[in-house]
Amino acid sequence: MPVLVMKFGGTSVANIDRIRRAAKRVGVEVAKGYDVIVIVSAMSGKTNELVGWVGEISPLYDAREYDAVVSSGENVTAGLMALVLQEMDIPARSWQGWQVPVRTTSAHSQARIEEIPTDNINQKFGEGMKVAVVAGFQGVSPEGRVTTLGRGGSDTTAVAFAAAFDAERCDIYTDVDGVYTTDPRISTNARKLDRIAFEEMLELASLGAKVLQTRSVELAMRYNVKLRVLSSFEEMDDNAGTLVCAEEDIMESKVVNGIAYSRDEAKMTLISVADRPGIAAAIFGPLADAGVNVDMIIQNIAEEGRTDMTFSCPVDQVLRAEKALFAAKESGSINFHDLVADKNVAKVSAVGIGMRSQSGVAAKMFKTLSNEGINIKVIATSEIKISVLIDRKYMELAVQALHDAFELEKA
Repeated sequence: MPVLVMKFGGTSVANIDRIRRAAKRVGVEVAKGYDVIVIVSAMSGKTNELVGWVGEISPLYDAREYDAVVSSGENVTAGLMALVLQEMDIPARSWQGWQVPVRTTSAHSQARIEEIPTDNINQKFGEGMKVAVVAGFQGVSPEGRVTTLGRGGSDTTAVAFAAAFDAERCDIYTDVDGVYTTDPRISTNARKLDRIAFEEMLELASLGAKVLQTRSVELAMRYNVKLRVLSSFEEMDDNAGTLVCAEEDIMESKVVNGIAYSRDEAKMTLISVADRPGIAAAIFGPLADAGVNVDMIIQNIAEEGRTDMTFSCPVDQVLRAEKALFAAKESGSINFHDLVADKNVAKVSAVGIGMRSQSGVAAKMFKTLSNEGINIKVIATSEIKISVLIDRKYMELAVQALHDAFELEKA
């Protein structure tokens, strides 16, 4: 039988009624002749509650026990989903990560999937099981301990299973009905996309769009897994949602396909750094060691052997960055006059695979922002993306203006 992977997020399984609703969707696919692998998240809010309990006991917790606790939410959902399916006379069985087994690295709370053997589940399919309900977000380390994959890890679990079982498709059910050209809460003209290329979705996910976890999109692109993002609260339709697929599966794409934003950014500037070979490594090496996620980087023109170095990072990592850089200064590996942090900035980005073959996108973007009186602090580009750092108070205005300028409301 062909295999279909269906993943249900926390809001889709928030209570028994919603689990029953999700199970009915599974039943429809079983009736079509699929063997179905269902990946479930914990009930909405449950993971936060479990994390809070661990933090209440100790801020310096054992990461192995943290994983043992926070992974339990998915186990509950998987068991309940299997029971509901059995009540519908659909042969179903729940599976925890270690039972499959989902083999991962030993990096607790941020583990990466290394292998998903298919023998156990395929054997049960051969014996008449129609649905394997698998707890998402978790696996087992080489040491035999439960591991978790980080927030949003159930998306990654679903794509990994789709790749391992050569599934026809991986459907991600969530509380939104697809991928939009921008956040509908900011622009009323936002339009749902029927299809979007892996590269575009990856950029949008990494730039702040929270529809899919970045690692899940990376995995889907690597193994060419067709992803469909759709709502678990709307009527079933074979053409519903947004299909995330290879570029060649899209007839023609707009030059810009989406406007993304990240509200909680910070701009940090090292003033008067020695301009010498290796200075960038001396700066960004300690930041990497401290786990600071650096994005945009600009180095000014040097004068008299000194230069300024500017970079952006999440605002909640500013203290970590400051500590790492001042420690590097004290050790003598770098020397700078001052470190200035601006915590009131936001990142706005235009994304589209059409940028590869058409010029003028940057000029249009900068002109649009200029017409709105918005000053650009930092610019970063890639083959299919242009990002700018601006004052946070202008973020929503910038998103709306760019969405209108590139006419993204038009199909």
